[in-house]
Amino acid sequence: MLYHKNQSVTVNTPARLHLGFVDLGGALGRKFISVGVTIDGFGTSLTVTPSNRFSGTGPNNERAVDYARELFEKWNLEGGCSINIHSAIPRHAGLGSGTQLALCVGRAIATIWGVEATTAEIAQELSRGARSGIGIGAFDQGGVIVDGGRGQHTRVPPVVARHPFPEAWRVLIILDESDVGLHGVSESDAFSTLPRFSDQCAGFLSRQVLARILPGVIENNLQDFGDGIRQIQQRVGDYFAPAQGGRYTSDAVAQVLEDLIAKKVHGVGQSSWGPTGFAFFDSDTAAHSMLRELQKTFTDLPQLAYKVVQGNNHGSIITTQELEQKGSSQNAG
Repeated sequence: MLYHKNQSVTVNTPARLHLGFVDLGGALGRKFISVGVTIDGFGTSLTVTPSNRFSGTGPNNERAVDYARELFEKWNLEGGCSINIHSAIPRHAGLGSGTQLALCVGRAIATIWGVEATTAEIAQELSRGARSGIGIGAFDQGGVIVDGGRGQHTRVPPVVARHPFPEAWRVLIILDESDVGLHGVSESDAFSTLPRFSDQCAGFLSRQVLARILPGVIENNLQDFGDGIRQIQQRVGDYFAPAQGGRYTSDAVAQVLEDLIAKKVHGVGQSSWGPTGFAFFDSDTAAHSMLRELQKTFTDLPQLAYKVVQGNNHGSIITTQELEQKGSSQNAG
């Protein structure tokens, strides 16, 4: 391995929306097939620098340092590293914060210490991407992504389709800053206790992906795209309702989403376990107009925040910087 001890690496990666699972039953041998989209507006940015010890600064730095320690042990690396987190995706909001943080740390360390590892291999080392490959696809290439779920011998779900998100489209994000989605043990328990997912429903949702969602993206047809997302959200949301207290995790976000559905807005739903909600629009003007309308309508829900974002079609950005060779304690000897 070629160790670039006089080099720091900065990684910037976008957030993702998990639009829903397509097949939770796995009757054909593949389970957790899912759809997602990469977005700007939220992201994780960090810099890793070689050091004689492990240290971190910024939001979620303890978790980042834990990831670094784990990789140093598994890859048999010497020394340590300093991790400076400049910004981080909100935790447990349904935006993929854990996976993106892990991949940022892993890619930076692999670059500095000359470890040849794919993004999927990094994810596997850090126990990310167990059920969904959307976060890995978002990190690598952005865009609208479909993963192939987990087969009998699958380590990380592969990306089976990727298309650029239309430049003119926008996503209105609805955040509940007082709530979090299921995670950790609660998430695992939910998957283990819910009933078997209908094979008939999985087939229906697969058709939504192939006949509506992907063609809608390719042909810039927001109505088809949104109709497909709506079908997935309704069925998967109701399936998870016993675990998350309803079709949507946050009662406040649910009120807004139901209002948007009544207004016939396209592609309304919840990302992953929530509580973050979303809706798609064909222009920046339309999205911001709806944002202002919601702010006026739901003044009794101060815990909600709204943001209009674009799609991200490039994924992570990795930059390197040479360090000054002054015998700094930051540099491993």
